[in-house]
Amino acid sequence: MEPIMWEDQILAYLIRGTVAPEKTVFPTPHEVELQVGFVVYRAGGIVAPHRHAPITRTINRTCEVVLVKKGRCDVDLYANTRVVVATRELCKDDLLLIVSGGHGFRMQEDTVLLEIKQGPYLGLSEKELLQ
Repeated sequence: MEPIMWEDQILAYLIRGTVAPEKTVFPTPHEVELQVGFVVYRAGGIVAPHRHAPITRTINRTCEVVLVKKGRCDVDLYANTRVVVATRELCKDDLLLIVSGGHGFRMQEDTVLLEIKQGPYLGLSEKELLQ
């Protein structure tokens, strides 16, 4: 996992599609509002039926997970100062967890991105354009 930083602030975590851990690991720090992990099961393993108990959480920012399902694109990551501070190429099966700053994508091929973020999503009213 590659943490992408600007000064002392984490902007995103990049997990390449080639990563295949042998054991369960949650590479994101426990204080990040959205956790990403690899949960590894051996053949015959089970997950006991369960539910998650209600917990009140205060979330001050929207984290976003982007998984490249098809294609290739470049992501530009912005500091809170609206300046591009990092660019990475994303390929099929790469996963990007965006935790702060801004971001934009430029498609290099026909691309399908799976996007996961906290809801409810309020539409364009919650976006602040950077350009």
